[in-house]
Formats: sequence, structure tokens, C-alpha cells
Amino acid sequence: MSTDSKFTPDPLILFGQRLVQLRKMRGWSQEQLALECGMARSYLGGVERGKRNIALLNICKLADALSVSPAEMLKFQSD
Repeated sequence: MSTDSKFTPDPLILFGQRLVQLRKMRGWSQEQLALECGMARSYLGGVERGKRNIALLNICKLADALSVSPAEMLKFQSD
């Protein structure tokens, strides 16, 4: 058994952090983003905390509301 196992960050957490970054770049609250994309604020909060596994359709809705491409939303660091 090896003790050199690499830690791989959870992609849900990384996506949530990226969503927060993009939202704050727009100067929006969670509530404002929820209104812009037609999602519940509590759902977005769960996504931002990495507690919800977001569907591709919702990634596209968020990207549209934030005026970025869906690919831009997936540009996160896994340092």
C-alpha cells in the first residue's frame, strides 16, 4: 500500500469556486444571478458550495446569464 496517493480536488467544488469567481466579476449576488438565469437561489448556493451536481443544461443557462461560454465556466484550477 502506497502512502504517496495524490489528492484530486472534487470537480464540484472547483466548479462552484469558478462560478463564484465569475458571478463576483459581474458584481452580482447569488440572488441576482438566480433572477438572471431563472434558477432558485438556494440551488445556486448548493452549486457554489460543491454540494449539487449541476446538469449541463444549467451550466449553459448560467453561462448565458454571465455572458461567457460554457467552456469558460469549466476553466478552473485543480492545484
